[in-house]
Amino acid sequence: MATPSATASVFSYDLRDIPRDTALRLYREMLYARLIEEKMLSLLRQGKVSKWFSGIGQEAIAVGATLALEPTDYIFPLHRNLGVFTSRGMPLRKLFAQWQGKASGFTRGRERSFHFGAPEYRVIGMISHLAAMLPVANGVALASNLEHDDYIALAFIGEGGTSEGDFHEALNVASVWNLPVLFLIENNGYALSTPTSEQYACERLSLRAVGYGMEGYTIPGNNVLEVYHTIRDLAEKARKDRRPRLIEAITFRMRGHEEASGTKYVPPSLYQEWGARDPILNYERFLIEKNLLTQKEVQALRRELKQKIEEEIRPVLSEPEPTPEAAEVYAPFDEPLVPPPADRGGRSLRFVDAISEGLRQAMERQPRLILMGQDIAEYGGVFKVTEGFVELFGKERIRNTPLCESAILGMSLGLALRDFSSMVEMQFADFVSYGFTQIVNNLAKNYYRWGVPPKVVVRLPTGAGVGAGPFHSQSLEGVFFHIPGLKIIYPSTAYDAKGLLTTALRDPNPSLFFEHKALYRSVQDAVPESYYNLPLGVARIAREGRDLSIITYGMGVVEALKLAHQLAPEVDIEVIDLRTILPYDQDTITASVRKTHRVLVLYEGTYTAGVGAEIAAWIGEYLFEQLDAPVIRLASRDTPVPFSPSLEADFLPWRRLHDAVQKLLAY
Repeated sequence: MATPSATASVFSYDLRDIPRDTALRLYREMLYARLIEEKMLSLLRQGKVSKWFSGIGQEAIAVGATLALEPTDYIFPLHRNLGVFTSRGMPLRKLFAQWQGKASGFTRGRERSFHFGAPEYRVIGMISHLAAMLPVANGVALASNLEHDDYIALAFIGEGGTSEGDFHEALNVASVWNLPVLFLIENNGYALSTPTSEQYACERLSLRAVGYGMEGYTIPGNNVLEVYHTIRDLAEKARKDRRPRLIEAITFRMRGHEEASGTKYVPPSLYQEWGARDPILNYERFLIEKNLLTQKEVQALRRELKQKIEEEIRPVLSEPEPTPEAAEVYAPFDEPLVPPPADRGGRSLRFVDAISEGLRQAMERQPRLILMGQDIAEYGGVFKVTEGFVELFGKERIRNTPLCESAILGMSLGLALRDFSSMVEMQFADFVSYGFTQIVNNLAKNYYRWGVPPKVVVRLPTGAGVGAGPFHSQSLEGVFFHIPGLKIIYPSTAYDAKGLLTTALRDPNPSLFFEHKALYRSVQDAVPESYYNLPLGVARIAREGRDLSIITYGMGVVEALKLAHQLAPEVDIEVIDLRTILPYDQDTITASVRKTHRVLVLYEGTYTAGVGAEIAAWIGEYLFEQLDAPVIRLASRDTPVPFSPSLEADFLPWRRLHDAVQKLLAY
């Protein structure tokens, strides 16, 4: 396609019901984004910036969509959506400091480029797992429904990202739950270097909407007025009918995925073809043709914006690098806890019933607490923890979910952006692997990255010993033990289960709450009827002793106490119940080691790199002089959990506990 003449545009523009000020602002915002990009590319060539993901040629989508929305609407942009940030009025100086990793940026040097959220502007940036923010947008849209408000969410995704599971899960949940969210695909032809022909086989990505029961649209993404009209009209429809839409905007990336990747894989003819469709030059010609703009005004605006860019960027270039700081992976939790009554009362409650009661009482006290999970509504969950909750709290707060673990976990973060709390139930802990990205990269890191803590509790029925085989019995707490920002709770008594759960549901930080399935109906103890909290991160001394310390949690506490009673009074074993394993109580461990001088760390997870490995290493490093014998670890064998009862019994560590204790005492 030949380059258009100076007075002709390749697009058909429609100014219907668009005020002159809006028409001109669309141009100004696109030009501003383009000039910032050109400055960034110049600085990149000078070695003054380290990396840049260019959106040159795609400005019409970001700017058109942003200005079509209300300021109260939430936008979830990606790498090439600079126009979202600038059109929302975010100061360039602070943005540039963000791109440079400076302390005056939005994340104080903790995050890169557009990987941050600015709730005050209602812009929630990406993580590198491209489709992962679509479920978060769903969460914001759900919050809008719950608040009976009219704000909506718009989430960007590239055509490559539509191959990821979170894209499909997000569309499915949005449609099933009637969420006011727009999914906007920027189809620019390449996912890094992979062309669309190798990404999908359908004729148009918008056709996928049909399979999810929603409307789909394909629009020319370089026509800013087409983008503006489409997003504005669909946003207003979504406000009214609370339904999602899928929009595919056809565009082209005029630079590499990022500058270092180059563009040699792109046929040169495409640059000629799409250069003729430049969204800014074509719109500029149209405005001049319609006497809404003059060449003199164009040149004056360019000078004004370039001067503004220089003034905003110059101070940041001389700003020093941020200085190391104390890690802030947990949001402060300084609300007063409700202490348990001094007298627990004469009532004995099963472990599973204590969890149910604590959850119910938290729901009564926290009206913005939402429960989500498979089969948790009328059915009450596979372990009946939420049985009867729908009648008490309604289906808006007790929400059955599709089999979309990742999407639901992502939605919990979106709800947190609107100050809702969530409890997400995994039907079995094993299934949480589907949600690994949302837990590890969204929930765990969010407070550290940009300061908004997600108040989310993920309940995880866990553990072996019930003949459930390798996919319903795994102990996965060790997998998440390595992730800063999470809290991991693992009670062994009904009393602790209730008090720790109610606290976790108030704590602003994301918590994984492991519940051993074999304890649900086999363990019961005195539990107060009233609501109460127990502090997180504080171990309890389950049994005082002087000869050796067994440090454990969950089912390990039950087994350790059983052995301690069998060996008493000849052997006096102290049993430390960690209760919270991240962060774990180093003070209580220290006091116990100084008393007994012998330590066995017991855990149900597999031996290598488990929770006990870290605790044993810490004791060896910091309490070595207090030890009269090496620290012993006892755990399950390094195999998947077998199904056969005899094989499972051999897999678990409990039969080997007596010999391990005798070995430690004999050293």
